[in-house]
Amino acid sequence: MSVESDAAQSAAIFAVDPGTGGVCLRSPLHPARDQWLLMLRQLLPAATPWRRVPFNIPDGRLLGGLDLAATLRANRPVAERGILAEADGGVVILSMAERLTADTVARIAAVLDAGEVVLPREGVTIRNAARIGVVALDEGASDDEYAPIALLDRLAFWIDLGGLSVRVTLQPAHSPGQIIAARELLSRVQISAEMLQALCATALSLGAGSARVSVLALRAARAAAALDGRTRVSEQDAALAGRLVLAPRASIAPEQPGQPQAEEQEKPAHGDKAPEQPAQDGAQKAEAPRAPADAHQALKDMVLEAAQSAIPAGLLARLREQSGDRGARARTGGKTGALRQAGTRGRPAGVRAGTPQGCLRLSVIETLRAAAPWQALRGRSLANGGRVRISAEDFRVTRYKQRARTLTIFVVDASGSSALNRLAEAKGAVELLLADCYIRRDQVAVVAFRGRSAEILLPPTRSLVRAKRGLAGLPGGGGTPLASALDAAHSLAALAQRRGETPTLVVLTDGRANVARDGTPGRELAHAQALYAARAVNLSKITALFVDTSPRPNPLARELAARMHANYLPLPYADARSLSSAVKTMGAGGA
Repeated sequence: MSVESDAAQSAAIFAVDPGTGGVCLRSPLHPARDQWLLMLRQLLPAATPWRRVPFNIPDGRLLGGLDLAATLRANRPVAERGILAEADGGVVILSMAERLTADTVARIAAVLDAGEVVLPREGVTIRNAARIGVVALDEGASDDEYAPIALLDRLAFWIDLGGLSVRVTLQPAHSPGQIIAARELLSRVQISAEMLQALCATALSLGAGSARVSVLALRAARAAAALDGRTRVSEQDAALAGRLVLAPRASIAPEQPGQPQAEEQEKPAHGDKAPEQPAQDGAQKAEAPRAPADAHQALKDMVLEAAQSAIPAGLLARLREQSGDRGARARTGGKTGALRQAGTRGRPAGVRAGTPQGCLRLSVIETLRAAAPWQALRGRSLANGGRVRISAEDFRVTRYKQRARTLTIFVVDASGSSALNRLAEAKGAVELLLADCYIRRDQVAVVAFRGRSAEILLPPTRSLVRAKRGLAGLPGGGGTPLASALDAAHSLAALAQRRGETPTLVVLTDGRANVARDGTPGRELAHAQALYAARAVNLSKITALFVDTSPRPNPLARELAARMHANYLPLPYADARSLSSAVKTMGAGGA
């Protein structure tokens, strides 16, 4: 099937069952996107609510709350309905979904899960039904810009229209009359246990994420059956759900369908005892009830094949890189550091009760909103032109969140073993990563170790020239005091944490420690001390990446990375550019 056909099928299934969550349309400004939205609106019943939500919508308009102006006029609490409550039973269009803030996404996700808006406020509690479907318009121009995962996890269909020609015309796959009939039939559609197991097994085989994905695939299969006028889900319905719901979420390459079973069937043919078994035993085994298992496996293979056919070439490799990069960003807070509380600077992040003193700023609107419901009890009269009476408990101060600065600490092995193998490549990779950090105005530091001790070759700085000059003059040779280097890097990272910064360690070494902290040689003691220093890094919750620069993956380096709880990256026979690319892919370059 083509992208146009999948887009039309997704629109029809979503129109039948808004419980599928919705659709993520990844596309820039494109005629096909407008055609798809028009097609969806024509398929929905005429009275279906249709609301657009801008990416910077305030919470009061999104969820509703206390209408301050109406409350002050009426001298009593007056609630207003938000967009999500107004769209009950309809569709919400999220414009520029890739730019939604985490707070807005969390509120929309909570409404999708509960089907209602619950908003307790001072003097009034709002509880409005909000059974909505969502169409997220993702206009991200690159792989780094995408709709939030918390939102995508709740939307059954992901459609990419970016590759379509501007001359393509999307045609609906069903008529509005078929949608109405399918809605009436949907509650009577059933699915067998074997079909449900096949969908869940396919989701696991493709690495399709949380258990919520299987539920969305189930709902899509039931809606597809209702569209065809049937009350039972068929194999074609399950295959369609696998294509539309599971295939876009594939993150691992599944095994070829039927291959394990074929290998198992070949094993008895090569055995010595198989020909000696009596014919009667063979007949009894042939009569054993294995048909249900075979049928279940065949059904799973069919759904998996349908899902695999919808996966574009090269998508799995890109998804692996993106998932690794997102995981690293989740631990480090992204390219601009972790979010932390701030006093008067940063992005506003709500309000709280408090006294406006010191560095805390008074939120006038929220203070009036808190005081409005109590004006009648405090004796305020509009007829007499009285002023709004505010008590100390009404004060609200604004909270701010600010991105912490990031510090990337490079720990470079300049010992004799590393100099013999990969010191030149390590230097080149660090220079490339330093340039990447400079573009983002991150701070960098370099710790080099060789001989009997480690030294801070470059204190935390943003000067690319100083970093390159210090690294270029780094000689190689001598022992490997790895424990001293990890101690020095840990001290720098801990100091950065106390300053509110987000530190990340990038350790480039072969892991062959042979010099103890006091400078005495000895592999056993040096390795034990290095393990202890690595554990200290783990206990401090410092994100780390361990790059094994040995010609072959070294078990000692892997052990150190595990004790440090760092991402282990063996890179035998890699040049500086490929090493730098691998580090950035793992997310350390963006920390």
